[in-house]
Amino acid sequence: MQQLPLISGSDPARNLDALFVNAPLRDYDQRPRTNDYTLPVLGMAYIATYAKQAGFNVGVLDAEAHGLGITETAKAVNAAAPRWAAMNLLAPTYEMSARIASLLDPGIALMVGGHHAKAMPDRVLADPRMANLRALVLGEGELRVAALLADEQRRRDLPGVLWRDPLLGTRATGIPTGRPNPQLLGPDINALPYVDRTFLPQDPYRAAPTEADRRLATSRRTDLLKTAATAGHLEANIVGSRGCPYNCTFCGAAVSANPDLSIRVRSPENIIGELDQLHEQYGVTAFRFVDDLFLGLRRVIEEQMEAFTEHRIGERYVWDATGRINILDRLDDRELDRLVRNGLREVALGIESGSDRILKAMDKRIDAEMTERVARRLVAHGIGVKGYFILGFPGETSDDISDTVRHIRNLWAIADSNPGDIRASVFEFRPYPGTPVWTTLTQAGHNPDELLAYGDVDLTEDGADESMRQRDEFNFSVGIQFGGVPLTTVRSTLATLTRQQHERNQTTTTAPGAAA
Repeated sequence: MQQLPLISGSDPARNLDALFVNAPLRDYDQRPRTNDYTLPVLGMAYIATYAKQAGFNVGVLDAEAHGLGITETAKAVNAAAPRWAAMNLLAPTYEMSARIASLLDPGIALMVGGHHAKAMPDRVLADPRMANLRALVLGEGELRVAALLADEQRRRDLPGVLWRDPLLGTRATGIPTGRPNPQLLGPDINALPYVDRTFLPQDPYRAAPTEADRRLATSRRTDLLKTAATAGHLEANIVGSRGCPYNCTFCGAAVSANPDLSIRVRSPENIIGELDQLHEQYGVTAFRFVDDLFLGLRRVIEEQMEAFTEHRIGERYVWDATGRINILDRLDDRELDRLVRNGLREVALGIESGSDRILKAMDKRIDAEMTERVARRLVAHGIGVKGYFILGFPGETSDDISDTVRHIRNLWAIADSNPGDIRASVFEFRPYPGTPVWTTLTQAGHNPDELLAYGDVDLTEDGADESMRQRDEFNFSVGIQFGGVPLTTVRSTLATLTRQQHERNQTTTTAPGAAA
């Protein structure tokens, strides 16, 4: 990997107002990292970009991207000596963040946000390792973080900002004076500046040609795709919307876990403006929409594709996106053809299981037959499918897992006779606080401390060593058997499926992150 400065996006000639710190997935002081690519921290970059536009000198320290351990990360923050250190708290990496926070110089003020901070604010505020925590920001932070950088005392009249009273030890909350500005909690995403990519050390990135690129070059025959089939694309990640209207029980984006979050989609013109800017500035020709659900509402698909057609996006770029199976099932062949003409390369689908019983428990609103029908139609049009699956879900039986294995192999067979490819990405279930299934588990008597005890999963004993490369970020477990299948069986099945997918991938060199 190219050696890059540890702190991205800041002006080294000025004192740092804030350093946004993405904790490593593991303590790489103890074990070297195996993956060499991780998705960029777009949420942090949005906040940093807004703060920079407001005149503050800010930077991003992506410890995961640089493979830094806990001690190295803390040393880098202390050496930079920002006024504020800001962390995005996620359940699997919370321990990493807390240990880094405990090593920071006491003169550096700490602010935190993210899913874990939102789900368990009092637990975070009470953590002695977070002793210098001066602001816990609930929800979207662009406007409120900038306000805190301007004046820490503003926290007293900012909604959704918490801290602990140093004298009483109780929770303190910002109370807006007068009518609160709704933009503080949910900014107009069309008014936000485009992400400043200098904050992202690995985005845009050069992707090697993939099997999908070669299949597309054969079926679509554009000059762009012919070149990509041999040279690859320069790719960038992008967010097209915020929020999700569904309530999948295991997901941190579930609508019931985010009652404060309004679902917003960027206008087509705003999105296309960013695509063109990235192409003009960096030469990007491929994009990955990584929001919760870009192709998740039929009305939105129609609006976006009408604009993509008008701007001839498919002649200039290719793109991947998240999608919703039950929505794609309603699209007719004309609509799928338009997605193809507009450059859609691959759709990431939350398939999760081949068992209809488990799908119902997850509140997925799909069944296995629907998934296979949708996948067959997508790959017949030359659109690739990346399917995500979960093993070990609460209540899952051996028959349910067998259904999932059979389902994955059916999907592979469908791909083998069609222009598009299907990739399976399989994970062990782990609970996240704030989700519907977390509530179910804790009400059933599970100890929250045990549910939060995320640890490494080593699948090499099951022969998945090479096939697990570039998946380091996903191998977390709390070591609890939630269903009727022993964890050893869950993990051996996971390793087998991962190894088989890896073998299928070997028909060509895969892009960074493609094996995930």
